[in-house]
Amino acid sequence: MQKTISATPIKVLIADDHELFRDGLKLMLSSAEGIQLAGEAWDGRELINQVKQLQPDVVITDIKMPITDGVEATKFIMQNYPAIKVIALSMYDDEELILEMFEAGAIGYLLKNADKTEVIEAIESVFQNKPYYCKSTSGKLTKLIAFSRYNMQKQQKESEFSEKEKEIIRLICQEYTNKQIGEKLFLSTRTVEGYRMKILEKMGAKNIVGIVIEAIRLGIYTPK
Repeated sequence: MQKTISATPIKVLIADDHELFRDGLKLMLSSAEGIQLAGEAWDGRELINQVKQLQPDVVITDIKMPITDGVEATKFIMQNYPAIKVIALSMYDDEELILEMFEAGAIGYLLKNADKTEVIEAIESVFQNKPYYCKSTSGKLTKLIAFSRYNMQKQQKESEFSEKEKEIIRLICQEYTNKQIGEKLFLSTRTVEGYRMKILEKMGAKNIVGIVIEAIRLGIYTPK
């Protein structure tokens, strides 16, 4: 059973113009411990109305919706309710629109085929004000996010990481496993696991995509 970090339920509002998808997401969240479905909306205008009435903790919204799209709705939420965390939903890896959502104020994004574990992980992450990037993020989108205005606002510096951490970060970015990193750097797998956990914590990242984005932004890793 999934557990969340909040002592009280995380109130989630979902928005999508496809009823079948909303029903599936509602069913998915209904069995998640510590998460409360606050409401649903079928377009951007209704999302804004529901936000005003319900003031949820987290909004999960489709980007492409009629009347008012997810980008404009997110801008309104950030201007008027900046404490609310927004997760963008995309049917496919639509890089430019996802980037627009981040620059509008979203703090996470998921593809619509994300499984229950990843959806809940994303909700918990953004609730803690930690960015969440879908595990299926493309290399192109990873670079776009890393160099976007959204990411340049962060204050973390390259100097916060030791040379050994930087070495391990570069190998993680090249998709080396803990065992392969250990063999290459003459470290035990458990030691590498410890480094990896510390790097995730320092970066406020939840997965490899988050590490790669931060590593590119900080100049620790340069993709080919």
